[in-house]
Amino acid sequence: MNFLKDETGQGAAEYILLFGGVIVIAIAALIIYQSYFQPQEFNTTSDISTVRSSAFEK
Repeated sequence: MNFLKDETGQGAAEYILLFGGVIVIAIAALIIYQSYFQPQEFNTTSDISTVRSSAFEK
């Protein structure tokens, strides 16, 4: 009956559950925000000229 009182593996099991939950949340966030990780085309030349012209209008 000594093995019923032994709690040495309890902490490891809790850490596994904790890290498993964090991994599930991270995967869900990646799925939700996957459109932000897709390559996008930026026209930096027109963006810079727009910012410069609006900054020096005054």
